[in-house]
Amino acid sequence: METLKVGMREFRDKLATYLLESETPVAIIRHGDTVGYFIPARRRRTDADKDALREAATRWQEILDAEGISEEEAVADFKHWRAKQKR
Repeated sequence: METLKVGMREFRDKLATYLLESETPVAIIRHGDTVGYFIPARRRRTDADKDALREAATRWQEILDAEGISEEEAVADFKHWRAKQKR
């Protein structure tokens, strides 16, 4: 697998893209010298994965609507539950 070479500034500016979308290793260069490597650990999501996430989001929204609960209320309730679990 070929390594992509990018400058440190470009890597920093596009960090989210490299973290979430890159499938190839990246050599990070500064003034012509390699200062580090980024090796992607996660695979790209397939169309089936994305479709499943969309379906889950749609179902979740339907449940919230049916119960008359806002997203903010659901998040607040989850945070409250999680805080109780940590105790």
